[in-house]
Amino acid sequence: MYPTPEQVGVLNRTFGCIRVVWNQTLAARHALYATEGKPTSYARTDAALTEMKKTPEYAWLAEVSSVPLQQTLRHQHNAYKEFFAKRARYPRFKSRDGRQSASYTRSAFRMKAGALWLAKTSEALRFVWSWPDIEVTTLDPSMVTVSRDPDGRWFVAFAVDVDAPTQLAETGVGVGVDLGLRDFAVLSTGERVAHPRNMDQHERRLKRYQRILARKQRGSANRKKAKVKVARCHSRVADARRDFLHKASVDLVRRFDVVAVEDLAVANMVRNRFLAKSISRTGWGEFRSMLSYKAPIAGRRIAVVDRWYPSSKTCSTCGHLLADLSLGTRQWACPGCGTLHDRDVNAAKNILAAGLAVMPDVSGDACGGGVRRSGATPARSPVKQEIRPAREGIPRL
Repeated sequence: MYPTPEQVGVLNRTFGCIRVVWNQTLAARHALYATEGKPTSYARTDAALTEMKKTPEYAWLAEVSSVPLQQTLRHQHNAYKEFFAKRARYPRFKSRDGRQSASYTRSAFRMKAGALWLAKTSEALRFVWSWPDIEVTTLDPSMVTVSRDPDGRWFVAFAVDVDAPTQLAETGVGVGVDLGLRDFAVLSTGERVAHPRNMDQHERRLKRYQRILARKQRGSANRKKAKVKVARCHSRVADARRDFLHKASVDLVRRFDVVAVEDLAVANMVRNRFLAKSISRTGWGEFRSMLSYKAPIAGRRIAVVDRWYPSSKTCSTCGHLLADLSLGTRQWACPGCGTLHDRDVNAAKNILAAGLAVMPDVSGDACGGGVRRSGATPARSPVKQEIRPAREGIPRL
């Protein structure tokens, strides 16, 4: 979106008030639990916000719309629920240098003929619609979220009620996915998905911008400008990587009924100082998350294989397990049956077999043939969708 200078001022003040309310409420939660050992309810935070506005120190909170402030309390309450349900990390304090956002419900915005007016603004908000197959004039959003990235870009997102998507037709095929650094992914079908190498194209420019930023005086206007340039360079890389991951995950979901992946501990793998940079660029965790929420929407299944399962050292033909296999060995011949294996393709086949072994309503061989589901798979949450980790695959002969 492209706000006017007046709208920028209103939104920036709103972001600042939201940040203060979030941080003050989070600090009050910490203090109450530390002193009395009690949790804080949403009603208590709502009453505290009302009292905060009455104090001379925070009287300026009344200058912005109250709806985004109330939504901030709801978001924090939901963040704690997600944390205790082990679906999210612990809520943290907000910083003015990060991404800023404000959510408006129906009482704080008006939308007519594709034009959007927010509370406390006098002009319609100008934005570019990014869904060509949907007419913007037909929208009836229940919530509008306005955000600003650290690189200075503004976005507006609409929350609307839509019908459940039509599930894809069954293909009868499953696939195992072996993620790696040489290739982004190797499939059990023998296909290889190459790394896009997005960061390599921008690394030289990013280093130069970071050196310029390091020489600027803290708190100066020039430092703010240099920080925006660094953020824009990072945004280009993140956008390109996210675009690649979306396309790769959609391709797998459309082509296969079952997608088996490894349960990689990316947070532990990046502790290797020799591979941390390469691992961080791949986006394995984001790719796994995309598969987890796209698969149930399309009526597909996700099988998660235990990270300690020896997929590379196990023969996908006879099940023979090697005692040792170095990382530099890309091909090896099975001592049991004599089959020559490509390391990554063999691992992908074993991942598929191990994934199918823990799915009671799916049958099929290691190549993915004959994969069937009994009836339509209902849409479920990503946490419920993940199958228990597979620790045993093809039995050793």
